[in-house]
Amino acid sequence: MNKKRIAKGGILVLLLIGTFWVLNKFFPFRIDLTEEKRYSLHASTKEVLKGLKDPLVVDMQLYGDLPGGMRRFQKNIEEMVKTFDDYSEVSIDLKETDPLSIAGEQERADYIVYLAEFGINPTNLYASEGGAQTSRMIFPGVVIRNEEYETGGLLLKGEKGMTPDQILNLSVENLEFELINMIKKLSKEDMQKVAMITNHGELQDDEGYGIVEALSEEYEVYKVPLSQAKGVKDLLSFDAIIVAGPKSPYKEREIYLLDQYLMQGGKLMFCIDPLSVNMEDAGGEGTVAIGFDTGLDRLLFKYGIRINKDLVQDMNFGYYPVVAGEFGDQPQVAPLPWPFYVIANRISRHVITKGLDQMKFRFISSLDTVKADGVKKVPLVFSGNYSRTLDQPVRVAFEDMSKEPDLNLYNQKQLPLAYLLEGQFESFFNNRFLPDEFEGDAEFVPSSSEGAVIVIGDGDWLQSEHEVGSGDPLPLGLSPFTNNSYANRAFLQNSLKYLIDPDGIMATRSKVLKIRPLDKKKVKEEKLKWQLINIALPVTLIILIGFLKVYMRKRRYGG
Repeated sequence: MNKKRIAKGGILVLLLIGTFWVLNKFFPFRIDLTEEKRYSLHASTKEVLKGLKDPLVVDMQLYGDLPGGMRRFQKNIEEMVKTFDDYSEVSIDLKETDPLSIAGEQERADYIVYLAEFGINPTNLYASEGGAQTSRMIFPGVVIRNEEYETGGLLLKGEKGMTPDQILNLSVENLEFELINMIKKLSKEDMQKVAMITNHGELQDDEGYGIVEALSEEYEVYKVPLSQAKGVKDLLSFDAIIVAGPKSPYKEREIYLLDQYLMQGGKLMFCIDPLSVNMEDAGGEGTVAIGFDTGLDRLLFKYGIRINKDLVQDMNFGYYPVVAGEFGDQPQVAPLPWPFYVIANRISRHVITKGLDQMKFRFISSLDTVKADGVKKVPLVFSGNYSRTLDQPVRVAFEDMSKEPDLNLYNQKQLPLAYLLEGQFESFFNNRFLPDEFEGDAEFVPSSSEGAVIVIGDGDWLQSEHEVGSGDPLPLGLSPFTNNSYANRAFLQNSLKYLIDPDGIMATRSKVLKIRPLDKKKVKEEKLKWQLINIALPVTLIILIGFLKVYMRKRRYGG
């Protein structure tokens, strides 16, 4: 009788397991019971995965026996790739590579250089083992490839001043975005279009190199003379327009075109220098930075923002190259501390800037918001805690940098340097006369439905600096003297992604995971107690239950 009951129970269990397997196979589902929805994917991520046509290989470079925190990060990468594979119509396989175990010194060095091309640079990982401090080199990134192309990137990223635990937590939060962003680069068929306005002195010679280099993988980038546009329809084919550092005024018709482009669904990024500085005259007695009118001030004021006619100085500064003398017949270039080059290390938690490192601005002006009904203003980047603003005219002279700065003058802090404007914008030309060329325009739109604009009081942050020896342009954000890489490039990329598709993969960066660190003092004091509770107690209970069961059987059937 008992054997029949056991057999029936076994068959029932097998049937239940089989039923769940069939349901999961044909009707897959996942239930995420975590508070932060740690294991859930954003809808935009699922959409990208379902649209994949070619199998992918994710080659993880973070390999080997790692300490606790980094091992958890490694496990998170593995789990995220597995989750991607579950949602994808094609296979996404995980491969693990240890760059330091590659046989052959030259092959190993070549592979490390290959990883550096994707921005995967080695990181020294410090850990305590047996009371001793140890270090090892790791490569916390991945290379993703399909049959034709490959891309890659660093996954361990954080803001300056963060603790290792905070960096790890932030990297886990952004893991979905980083991975799906790389996958999207490989799977993209129709590239979106970005225009750079060029007929007002913007981006001369190779000044547009940094923008093109940063965006060319994901967008088709065009230099567009706005004077040649006959109407707003000529601009609507572009998903976003960048106005970077104009040096001559915009005409009324050109302002109208930009305004109507925004009203009809376009996205704008304004990077404008309100003061003109001629650095060739900064030696000797110096020069003066004075304001000039680009014609865009009234337009931006209508949208809810004002770029002030001033310059920001900050004690967290960059360097400017000056000729310090000659060696033989070769000029010797030396970096001069330059407070006009602001290193901004205060970043907001908005999805555009979350987790970005510090940015570098050159001759940036402060921003103020003004009333604009229906427009939300979000500051993205701030100066440091020791800043000041200098109203025009501003003296700019190298000799001033030979003096010790008076810290009492740097009494302003966290000045907003970049703003995101979102919402319903009213046209600058609403209830005004239209330009003669567009008088009576039947397609004039008085207000936008939902629009977005990013405003920065500096056009130089989008321009590459040049290598000291060769003069070749460097990637955006790379310093020729300190070899530091600032977050200018990532900020530009994130800004365009958000402007064009705010509900797309950029929304995955909104995920927030709580850090729940253990009390190290309490762990040390109560270590034995919890070891006994978690290890000894369950075993003891099972043994006691076993003895009790044997005792009860003997008492019942012992006669």
